[in-house]
Amino acid sequence: METLRVGVIGCGSIAQHRHIPEYIANKNVELAAVCDRNEERAKAVAEKYGVVAYTNYEELLKSGSVDAVSVCTPNYLHAPISIAALNAGIHVLCEKPMATSRKEAEDMIAAAEASGKKLMIAHNQRFVPSHRKARQLIESGEIGKIYSFRTAFGHGGPEGWSVEGKEGWFFQKEKAFVGAMGDLGVHKTDLLRFLLGEEIAEVGSFVETSAKDFADVDDNAVCVLKTESGIIGTLAASWAYVSKEDNSTIIYGEKAILRLEDDPTHSLVVQYANGEVVKYELGKIQSNDEGGQNNSHVIEKFVESIIQDIEPPVPGTEGMKSLAVILAALESNETKQIVRVIER
Repeated sequence: METLRVGVIGCGSIAQHRHIPEYIANKNVELAAVCDRNEERAKAVAEKYGVVAYTNYEELLKSGSVDAVSVCTPNYLHAPISIAALNAGIHVLCEKPMATSRKEAEDMIAAAEASGKKLMIAHNQRFVPSHRKARQLIESGEIGKIYSFRTAFGHGGPEGWSVEGKEGWFFQKEKAFVGAMGDLGVHKTDLLRFLLGEEIAEVGSFVETSAKDFADVDDNAVCVLKTESGIIGTLAASWAYVSKEDNSTIIYGEKAILRLEDDPTHSLVVQYANGEVVKYELGKIQSNDEGGQNNSHVIEKFVESIIQDIEPPVPGTEGMKSLAVILAALESNETKQIVRVIER
């Protein structure tokens, strides 16, 4: 395959600021089509890039004009569109969270296996340089036994950057399924699994709607997580951080503390038990803030997996495991009990 023909389904902010520019920048890709239910938006984006506009994803999938698609729609459409594309013999890159239930996620994975096409979930935190370096240090034994962690992802909320503002699907439960916990928390559950190299086994959570009086989904969530080996820590996801974005993670180990994206200049700071401090400048994390976003590496890894016919770095099975933690957190909040993830 010399050139991969790609369509982008859903022309909101994530498509316009991440997916489309990164496809355009990739020498192995031809952006062939875009699709959005909002005809005006679809036509405007299509005109900007000189591609075909669709308002019906089924028509795009039947057109024969694309080899792969990005699914950048509201969360409740992730599974049905991804499954339809895979069944049509089209590779899929799906935004997170991959689905609204375990059953949907399993159906997506089954469709990928049956079709022989790639399914990748857009968990970009795995590709952040500081996170990859931290994983390397943990795997090598440099940090020793891991005791605890804390991670946070918070900003002022999607209304500040999404194309529809406060009226957008992010705040509507029937379309979003979950709020800050699904938008931001799922990123961090995936990151923790990636960094620690093991699964989250148990979750206790408080999930609230306290900051957005126009929303019927959560905007603040705090979880206590325990891994299979007994590492414990906290995860916070919020749409109520009114100053700068927080996207930090701290890992507390036997021999050192890792501070990821906690310092404005040094994306990784290693504080060793002997008093030595090593600071790494590895570039800014992907962010909605000015200057934070250049290349998330998600698109290039997806394209690479298709062209080289290798498994994507975040296949559907990985997306489902990260989704399972979010589902467990929601259940914990409802039942006021600790929920075991591995039995779900």
